[in-house]
Amino acid sequence: MDFEQSQTKTNLARAFAGECQAGARYQFIAQKAMQEGKKNIQMLFKTLAKNEMAHAKVFWDLIAKNSKEEQKNIEIKAGYPFEDGELKEMIKSASNNEKSENTTIYPSFAKIAEDEGFKEIAEKFKLIALVENDHFMVLDELYNKIKDHSLYQSATQYEWKCGHCGHTQLSKKSFEICSLCEMDNGHVELTFLGNKKCCE
Repeated sequence: MDFEQSQTKTNLARAFAGECQAGARYQFIAQKAMQEGKKNIQMLFKTLAKNEMAHAKVFWDLIAKNSKEEQKNIEIKAGYPFEDGELKEMIKSASNNEKSENTTIYPSFAKIAEDEGFKEIAEKFKLIALVENDHFMVLDELYNKIKDHSLYQSATQYEWKCGHCGHTQLSKKSFEICSLCEMDNGHVELTFLGNKKCCE
């Protein structure tokens, strides 16, 4: 199929726009987390924003690589999430968006690309869907731990690390205040999120 007339070209443009918006939304959530003194959540969302912009670049490059002519404008029609409010609810909404990308949007885009004969593009959609699933697992766990007031607790001994000074403490519950640099637990690294081995 001719790329210029394909649904895959439109889907790539939609995916590019969606990833750019996700990158921006995650920067906004990072700012909100910082305002609330949650440096650890801020850093998590900065990393996620960076991931989303990397995905956008993949889609951008695929459009450029497969186009026979310079793209001036690609018309798309799509709805994109817009959430604001409490940090916890913004995290829940982000989790739902990641799940939708992983389970519905990108798998359907991959199938269309395969059906239209764009195997490389289909593979990229599948690989990015896997990353979005990782994002979903992290954000879903973060939301549930915040909701249940268990963000700084573990069922087993866990090495809690201060993201400010690097001090570690082995216990089932993180420190309220780091005994080394005296920063609050808003600086505890959240490396356990999405890692079922350490959280079960």
